[in-house]
Amino acid sequence: MTSTFEARLKAQALGMGFDLAGIATLGPADTTAEFERWLANGYHGEMDYLARGAELRRDSRSPEPGMRSALVVALDYGGKEPAGPVARYARGDDYHRLMWDRLEELLDWARAEWKGGADATPGATDAGSPGDGLRGRAYVDTGPILERDLARRAGLGWVGKNTMLINPQRGSFFFLGALFVDVELVPDTPFASDHCGTCTRCLEACPTQAFAAPRVLDARRCISYLTIEHRSDIPEPLAPLIGEHLYGCDVCQDVCPWNARFAQELKEPAFAARDVIAHKSARALADVLLEMDDESYRTAFKGSAMRRAKLAGLRRNAAVVRRNLAR
Repeated sequence: MTSTFEARLKAQALGMGFDLAGIATLGPADTTAEFERWLANGYHGEMDYLARGAELRRDSRSPEPGMRSALVVALDYGGKEPAGPVARYARGDDYHRLMWDRLEELLDWARAEWKGGADATPGATDAGSPGDGLRGRAYVDTGPILERDLARRAGLGWVGKNTMLINPQRGSFFFLGALFVDVELVPDTPFASDHCGTCTRCLEACPTQAFAAPRVLDARRCISYLTIEHRSDIPEPLAPLIGEHLYGCDVCQDVCPWNARFAQELKEPAFAARDVIAHKSARALADVLLEMDDESYRTAFKGSAMRRAKLAGLRRNAAVVRRNLAR
């Protein structure tokens, strides 16, 4: 019996290395009110781009007119890797490029499959004739989209108290991406339940107490924000609480029972720690960063997500960590 286009699309995504795949219908976001309240409270700090795109984030059809459905995917980055001064997601190559290229390849496959004949469309509704073209666009943190909102609607998990999307078979150590298409596909059942229960380990373990409430993160206090997105000096009251974190922080994920049970081994070679980071203590890596010049920085971090902080930001973080280690 011929499988549906939706089933084949998800199977192709998994076959290309993605770990989760689900389909959602685009439309008004379920968490618009919460997001805009978060902005109004100033919890986004210096990330002004979030406020500039707020109106587009209200409806996932807005960023790219004509799009009607999304295949939402997740790619694991190895939650069982040991903790260290750099968050697990940033130790290897930049995930944006890797996932975007893979989604573009998936879009090429989907176009050919959609155009391939009558068996390309079973399961899709109001999608036009089998010979019609399929238009799409890949997103990996590259557009004004509430990704976790869309992922929950695609059945991939629930938003935990630490604001991370949690999947009941994989935990939360994964990236999210989406392939928008201009045809109406049969969506998966949204993930409706919340499996955090009465657990508050993530809220209590945060070194800077960055959670204003369950599922409400004050980025201005978050170590990941302070060491990556924040461009000015780290506020003195928070600097000692940074501890040995040079870039990012995994604490609220490390203590999550779902990760303790279901975190995965690293399988994507591109996400393995590069030489400048691998096996280095916070002190050793801080010393390396403080001694770097522009040329050595460009060489060591070519194609790395850590370029987001720039050399000046990495040096700032390293100086804070060295002071903390000397206390």
